[in-house]
Amino acid sequence: MPYPRRWGDVNGPLRFARYAYPPNELGYCGPDAASQLLEQVGAGVADGDLRRLLRGFEGAWPYLELIAAANGIGDPLDDRVVSAYWVGSPLLDRVGPRLLADSLEDRFRPRAGRSFADLVAPVPAGAVPHHSFHVFGVYPWLGLLREGRLGEPLRALDRCRIRWGQVQSVDGREAVVRCRPLVWDGRRLALGPPVDEPATVGVHHGGLRPGAWCSLHWDWVCEELDASALARLRHYTLGQLAVVNGVRVPAPATVLS
Repeated sequence: MPYPRRWGDVNGPLRFARYAYPPNELGYCGPDAASQLLEQVGAGVADGDLRRLLRGFEGAWPYLELIAAANGIGDPLDDRVVSAYWVGSPLLDRVGPRLLADSLEDRFRPRAGRSFADLVAPVPAGAVPHHSFHVFGVYPWLGLLREGRLGEPLRALDRCRIRWGQVQSVDGREAVVRCRPLVWDGRRLALGPPVDEPATVGVHHGGLRPGAWCSLHWDWVCEELDASALARLRHYTLGQLAVVNGVRVPAPATVLS
């Protein structure tokens, strides 16, 4: 069945499912429903069952609620909200630091304990409820890098963030995409030189072409990006990198979802 491939051809629940599927399939977040997610995304079906399933993504869902409420949008799965969280938009800038800090306190203070002050330290420095903030600032991977534990923490940071890249080739469900991976110089995270990496094109059904720009989560292509979406993803990702690089704190006490 054809799958909508361009930026404006999909609604909020389906867009959320595109981005949520790769880590869900790996067992990292959300309910145990990867096959249902993939089936509904492939069929383009955004029904009540999909909406109920997406509420089970406890890491992302509160951010959607926060973005929606701050912008007077009644549905957390409104496509504007979903796009803001995964890719980025000015809707994020309307969530003030107090609202973000309060949301983090409600969710994480009991689990973070004494580390909670470190977790919220990036908020007054410019953190916004973008997926990259959750990856860089809430998960403990950056703190582990600062403790000298290399390898897996850097790989997890790079795979878990939403990356952008330019398609070099497509062969059926497999593509080669040129991306700039995260690098660590002992003090700061940055984007390194471009490298070609393999990616699964499971949801485009042949619609992706060499030369196109796309977003990736873990080892999956999520969707093709138009120029506006590409610029927003770059802007908000680099902005959150700058925020967390500027705050010297240890890792949270636990891995937070």
